[in-house]
This record gives sequence, C-alpha cells and structure tokens, in this order.
Amino acid sequence: MKKKTEARRQTIVDVAAEVFRESGFERASMAEICRRVGFSSATLYNYFASKEVLFYEVMYQANEAEFRTVHELLNHTKEDMADALRHFGERLLTLIYSPDIMAVRRLVTSSFGHGEFSRNCFEQGPKRSTNELSMFLLEAMNKGKLRQSDPVVATLHLRGLLESELLDTFIFQIEGDMGPERIKAVVGRAIAVFMAAYGPPSPPLDAPVGSC
Repeated sequence: MKKKTEARRQTIVDVAAEVFRESGFERASMAEICRRVGFSSATLYNYFASKEVLFYEVMYQANEAEFRTVHELLNHTKEDMADALRHFGERLLTLIYSPDIMAVRRLVTSSFGHGEFSRNCFEQGPKRSTNELSMFLLEAMNKGKLRQSDPVVATLHLRGLLESELLDTFIFQIEGDMGPERIKAVVGRAIAVFMAAYGPPSPPLDAPVGSC
C-alpha cells in the first residue's frame, strides 16, 4: 500500500513538472494537473495541499542533486580556505540564482499566508545549507584556518556577503548579468571581505636576530 501511495505521489509530481514547464506557475492549474494525471481533485489535494506546495516539490526534486553537489565542495582537506570558499560560493550562487530556485524564492516572498509552505522551503534550503556550512567553518576554526568565532554567525555573514551585490536586483526582479564571469567576480570580492574579517590572525613577527 505504501509503495502504491508513493508511486501515486511521484506520478503527480512528474505530471505537474510538465504542466509547470509548459505554462509557468501562474497559468498552471491544479485542474489541468488532475485532468492529465487522471486523479480526482480530492486525491490530488490529499497529497498536496496547494499549488505552491506541489510546485515546491517539483523544484526540490529537480535541484536536490545539485544542492548536494554544491555542499560536497566543502572539502576539509583543502589547505587554502579562501580557495575552498570561492569554489563553494560560485556553485552556490549559480544554484540559487538559477531560474528554478529564483522562482521558488519569489513565490515564498509573495506567499506570506502559506506558513507551512514557507517553512518547508526555509528548512530544506537556507537552514540546511547554513547547518552544513557552519559545521565546515567550525572545523576550519578548530584547525586554525579561520579565527575563532560563532560559526553560525560567520555562516550568515558569509551568505550575506555572497548575495550582497545581487539581492536588490533579485527582490525588485530586475534582469541582470548572471553569467559565470559576473558570479566569479561577485564571489571573489565577497570572499576577500570574509577572509579579512574571519581569516586566521597573522603570526607574530620573529624577534630580531642579534643585539644592538
């Protein structure tokens, strides 16, 4: 019975992905998804309480593999912390400023009445990312690669710096250059600021040799 339930749920997601791809979120309708999947509206809403929740599930499945790949870049064996964070930052911004993820983020900001929807998006996206990144930064601090500080606060500062040059255009939905060269430049400046604040303290100068 459980396998049948899971299969039905996945069928709905697969069909919904087609409808959203063809029509976009605004024009897609639950009625059309019902018609294509062959289930009653009651069955559809039993699995997904709203179009927003169903849309999120479609986007989650489409981007989960890339989310995991991005966070696997947090390689603890890298000696150059700035280099490790640059690689991570470039892949992270490429993901969260992709059309799919921007669509979900804009939907969250416009759906204040959907508490459960917004909470799920937060927990599966930013919160999960923050947890993984803060563990990486904590280990780096313990190894002397970064200054000792609150790793969660450091993570929030890093995420804020990475988006600092892009957030306004995202919020106001202004089209801009989001190509790899722009992202590389944005990340490079963000990591430079982060390392200036959180990089390891400079070693003390050696005492002068010899006597006056």
